[in-house]
Amino acid sequence: MANKRVERLRERLHDLGLSAMLVASPINRRYLTGFTGSAGYVLITSEQSFLLTDFRYMTQAPEQATGFQVVEHGANVMDTVKELLANEGIASLGFEQEHVTYAAFSTYTKKLEPVHLVPVSGLVEQLRIIKDDEEIKVMQRAADLADATFSHILSIVETGKTEREIDLQMEMFMRSHGATSSSFDTIVASGPRSALPHGVASDRVIEGNEFITFDFGALLDGYCSDLTRTIALGSPDPKLKEIYNIVLEAQLHTLDHIKPGMTGREADALARDVITKYGYGEYFGHSTGHGLGMEVHESPRLSKLSDDVLEPGMVVTVEPGIYLPGLGGVRIEDDIVITETGIHILTSSSKEYTVL
Repeated sequence: MANKRVERLRERLHDLGLSAMLVASPINRRYLTGFTGSAGYVLITSEQSFLLTDFRYMTQAPEQATGFQVVEHGANVMDTVKELLANEGIASLGFEQEHVTYAAFSTYTKKLEPVHLVPVSGLVEQLRIIKDDEEIKVMQRAADLADATFSHILSIVETGKTEREIDLQMEMFMRSHGATSSSFDTIVASGPRSALPHGVASDRVIEGNEFITFDFGALLDGYCSDLTRTIALGSPDPKLKEIYNIVLEAQLHTLDHIKPGMTGREADALARDVITKYGYGEYFGHSTGHGLGMEVHESPRLSKLSDDVLEPGMVVTVEPGIYLPGLGGVRIEDDIVITETGIHILTSSSKEYTVL
């Protein structure tokens, strides 16, 4: 059966006048092949699809990389690449400029001579922006696990524990329920630290009468989820409940109005305009959202500067926030799929003002 992802890549290469491309990015390698090993290169020509890897994976790779010719490379990978290029009559080769260091490029140039090297940007990443039905099913399971983890949080969080202790229990829960790991360094930001948009878990002891922001996700079968909820312990400063209600209004307004055909800046404005209306615009310093998939930050961007156009099949986050230094902050985030007519929300944890 034809690999639709490879065929789409070939179409992009044809448009650029290239007959071959070498893929070095581990994420892009897995996306194209399904191979989950830790080492290897993908070589796509107009007629052939090669996965080059080493002795360790010569049983695993053929089982996972359906439709690929698996090649055990020699001591120097580029010697094998050069041989394959010569056999295919390839004179020019595209390479991923974002994923190749200068040192690696120097090696390519020396080892592959006289093949002409052509830097290309984001070809596979552009394919990854639009998720197919199978990818969305996996991302739904990753979102479901994030939701289950949040329910678990509500049963374990209490005063006297440190943020790191909560983080560890979250990680253990996700892994014990199928995750490879968390999607990123988990944020558990309590009290004044909740005003830190990226306040990863620290040794701070959780106290009463404060907010806690949890921003986390599960990496499950190669795909990420990304969920943020903010809860209250005891009776926090009334100002915090005020900004909670504003952030929630901004987030719900965005979910109600975001749609295909909208630009990233237009989607960002949906949340930003609500927060600005209440006088807190200067306290919302990050973008409203970002693409999500095999990496936790992908295209498109929902930001003030983004001209990315939202299309069906894109998965993005919607995560406005307000952060008041010295007092605390609020962020509320869901993962959504852009559909033909609107959106489908993957995450389902309650956003009601929750007091423990």
